[in-house]
Amino acid sequence: MVSRAEFEGKTVVVTGAGGGLGSAIVALLNERGARVVGCDQSNEALASPHLASHHVFNLLDRASVQTAIAAILDKDGVPDILINNAGWTRAETIAALTPDKIEHELDLNLTGVMMFADPLVKAMARRGSGNVVFISSVNAIAHFGNPAYAAAKAGINAYAKSIAVELGRSGLRANVVCPGSIRTAAWDHRLAKDPEILGRLQRLYPLGRIVNASEVAEAVAFLASDRASGVTGVVMPVDAGLTAGCLPFIDDILGA
Repeated sequence: MVSRAEFEGKTVVVTGAGGGLGSAIVALLNERGARVVGCDQSNEALASPHLASHHVFNLLDRASVQTAIAAILDKDGVPDILINNAGWTRAETIAALTPDKIEHELDLNLTGVMMFADPLVKAMARRGSGNVVFISSVNAIAHFGNPAYAAAKAGINAYAKSIAVELGRSGLRANVVCPGSIRTAAWDHRLAKDPEILGRLQRLYPLGRIVNASEVAEAVAFLASDRASGVTGVVMPVDAGLTAGCLPFIDDILGA
């Protein structure tokens, strides 16, 4: 059984803390004793009672990122755990790509994440301990659309491995969680166009459903905890079996 005090005495920084997945991560870590520092784009997104401290910035604004890093280190100290969760996509196919959209999605989902994480990771390494968990995507493992986002998330997977390999002897672990589809507000624009889309989506998943935010948060908590003390450089899908294989191929082709 997982201890309710698993993260007692630990300071955890969570980006995208006000989103659907971010809120689930924040609530779970708080429930297990962590002092959670939330980061998002507005104060309204950071109204959770589970946050001990919060910082507002935009990953696309380098000046605000640098200001936030200084404020975190000054107010909250070097974190014990960093959860890089913030991300966003709208360019869903190659046909939808434009130079501006490519730049926007790479800057937000890769460059901005690395710019924020890098100083905190190096501060952890100087201290001699730290744990980083990145929220990537199944899009980084196989192609399910969103090409610029997928490229950025694949970069995040590589960045996490670089931390694991280069800074492991400085006491750092770094791992990646790759969620499949989660029913959060990110699906609202698709549901507005097609209310039946979730039914068709679930057919792709071997478990017959998509994962929920609490299931992904549990994987994050495991990798962030001492239970995973020997785990680093791992890319873990939490995807109801999506990346294990193509179930519609079995149903429609082999079973036909």
